[in-house]
Amino acid sequence: MSSDAAAAKPRPGWRQVLKSLREPKVLAMLLLGFSSGIPIYLVGNTLGFWMRENAIELSTIGFLSWVGLAYSLKFLWAPLVDKAYAPLFGRWLGRRRGWMLLSQIVASAALLGMALVEPHKGELVLGGVALNHLLVFGALALVVAFASATQDIVIDAWRIESADSNEQQGLLTASGALGYRSALLVTDSLILIMAARVGWAVSYEVMALLLGVGMAAVFLAREARVAAAEPVIEIVDAADEKLGVSDAMVVRWLAALAIGVLAVAYQVAKHNFWDADWSYLDAVFAGGVALVLWLLMRRPQSGQPVPEATWSRPLVRPLLRFFDAVLGPLLMFLRTHGQWALLMLLAISLYRLPDFVLGPMANPFYADLGVGKETVGAVRGSIGTIATIVGIAAAGLSAIRFGFVPTLLVGAVLGPGSNLAFAYLALHGGDPTVFAIVMAIDNFSNGYAGVALVGYMSSLTSVGYTATQYALLSSFYAMPGKFLKGLSGVAVEHLETGRTLLEAYSLFFIGTALIGIPALLLCLLLVMRRPVAAPATVA
Repeated sequence: MSSDAAAAKPRPGWRQVLKSLREPKVLAMLLLGFSSGIPIYLVGNTLGFWMRENAIELSTIGFLSWVGLAYSLKFLWAPLVDKAYAPLFGRWLGRRRGWMLLSQIVASAALLGMALVEPHKGELVLGGVALNHLLVFGALALVVAFASATQDIVIDAWRIESADSNEQQGLLTASGALGYRSALLVTDSLILIMAARVGWAVSYEVMALLLGVGMAAVFLAREARVAAAEPVIEIVDAADEKLGVSDAMVVRWLAALAIGVLAVAYQVAKHNFWDADWSYLDAVFAGGVALVLWLLMRRPQSGQPVPEATWSRPLVRPLLRFFDAVLGPLLMFLRTHGQWALLMLLAISLYRLPDFVLGPMANPFYADLGVGKETVGAVRGSIGTIATIVGIAAAGLSAIRFGFVPTLLVGAVLGPGSNLAFAYLALHGGDPTVFAIVMAIDNFSNGYAGVALVGYMSSLTSVGYTATQYALLSSFYAMPGKFLKGLSGVAVEHLETGRTLLEAYSLFFIGTALIGIPALLLCLLLVMRRPVAAPATVA
C-alpha cells in the first residue's frame, strides 16, 4: 500500500476503539501484566518488612536487596531469550510463550520455597547438609528475581510482536500497565493485611499461586508469527568458504569481549556494592569503553586482503553469532532509524527526567509540609490509585486514536507540568484537600506519561531483536535520572539560602518542571519533522 493510501485511511472512531477492548489478546495482556507485577515487591520492599519482623539485621536486609539488580541487568541475557527456545516448553508453545511459562513456574516454585524456608537465623539442614538459613532464603529470592526479570523480557517482546498495528500496541500497553499496577497494589498493600491475619508464609504461598494467572494467560495468548531476522553481522555458514577473519582479529574480539564484561561488572559493583554515586565520569567511562570496543572489533575495509584464521578458525562463527545477538540489536536500531536514531534515544533518555529528579524529595517534602503518614498512605491508596488507572487508560486510548508520537507529546507536557502542582502545594501548606488534588494530578500524569513512553519505545523495536532492543531502551531511559537525582537534596538546601524551606521546595519543583523542556522540544521535532502515518482502522 502506498503512503498516500495509508495517509488517506480514516482514523479509528471511539466505537471502534472500545470494540477492540474485547479482543482476546487484550485480556491476555492484562493477565500477563498482573503476573509480571507480582514478584517485584516480594523480593523488594515487602520482603524487607517480613525480614525485619523476624528480627533480621538491617545490614542483612540491605545486602539481600541486591537481588533486585536482576531487573536492571536483564538486558544481559535478553539476547538468549531472543535467539533460543526455552527448555522443555519452547518447541511446544513457541519461543515467547515457552519462556513465559518456564519463568512463571520457576518464580512460583521459588516463592513457595521462600514460604517454606522463611527468613530465620541459624542453620538449615537439607539432605543431611547444614547450610546457612538466610543464605538459602536469599538464594531462593535471587531465583525469583531472575525468573521474574526473564518473564518481563519475554512478556514485553510478546506484547510488541503480537500487536497488528501501533494503535493495537497502545491498547496492549495500557492493558499490561493496568494489570501490573493491580499486582503492585496486591503485593504492596493487601499482602500486609493478609500477613497480619494468616502470617507471612501463607501470604507468600498465595502470591505464588497468583502467578497461575499468568500461566493461564500463556494458554489464552497466541504465539506471534514473526519472520526470523537476517543477522546484522554477516556470518558465513559453509565450512569450506573463506571467513575473511584473521587470527589477530579473533584475538582482538576476545579482548573486546573481556573488556566489555569487566566494564559492566565494574559499573555494577561500583554503584551497587560500593555505593558510589553516579557522575559525569561514568558517562566518560562508558564512552571510552565504547570507543575501545569499536577499535578492537572493527573489520578491515572491503577489498583489503586478510590472512585466513588458522588455529582460531573454530572460534570465528561462535563469536560472530554472539556479537550479532549482543550488538545486532543496537546496530539494527541505528540502521532502521538512521539519522533519527540519536534524536529518539535522546528524547527517551530525557523524557522522565523531571520525575527522577523530583522523586527523592517527595517523601521528605510531605514530612516538612506536616502531612501525616496516614494521610499520605490513604490518599495514595485511594485517589492516587484511581487517578493512575485513569491516566493509564487515557494514554492507551489516545495512542489508539491519535498515534504514539502525539500521545508522547502530551505526556511530555503532563509529566513535568504536574511538578508545578507540587510547587503550588509548597506555598499553600498542608491542606488535605489541596494535597489530594495534587496527588490526583501527579498520579494521572505519571500514569499517562509512563504508558506513552512504553508504547513509543515498543514501536521502535525491530522483529528478531524485540526482547533485547526493548530491554536496552527500558534500561537506557533511566540513565540521566540516575546521574542527577542524587543532587536533588543539595539543590533544595542551596535554594533555602535566604528563603524559607517551603519556598525552596517550591522553586525546586518549578526547576524540575523546566528540566522537561528539552524533552518537550525533542518530541515536537519528532511530531513536526518525522512523518507519522495515520493510525490504521482497528478491526
